[in-house]
Amino acid sequence: MNANEIIRNIEAAELKSEVEEFAVGDTVKVYGRIVEGNRTRTQVFEGTVIKRQGGSNRETFTVRKSSNGVGVEKTWPLHSPNVEKIEVVRKGKVRRAKLFYLRELTGKKAKVKERI
Repeated sequence: MNANEIIRNIEAAELKSEVEEFAVGDTVKVYGRIVEGNRTRTQVFEGTVIKRQGGSNRETFTVRKSSNGVGVEKTWPLHSPNVEKIEVVRKGKVRRAKLFYLRELTGKKAKVKERI
C-alpha cells in the first residue's frame, strides 16, 4: 500500500454518510454548531451559495447573505462535524460555477432567479 492509498482510506473514513444535494446559486440554511465555553448551541445561517470547491473530505462551500445592509460570507467544510445539517430553501438558476459578481450588487439586483 503506498502513501496515496493510505491517505485516501483515512479521508474516506471522515466523510459524512448523508450530504444534502445543493448547488451554486441555491439558497440554503446551514445549521452550525457553536461552542461557547462549556455549552454548545446551533446557529442557523441562511444565504446564497456563491461557491463550492475542493473534493473528497476537503470540500468547502461559501454562503453569502446581507445582514443589516452589510454583506456577510461564511465558508464551511462540507464534511465537518460542526455542520449539523444543510437545508435547501430554494433552487437557483445560474450559469456559472462561482457567483463572485454578487459581492458588488445590492438589493433586488443581488437576487438569483429561482429554478422551476
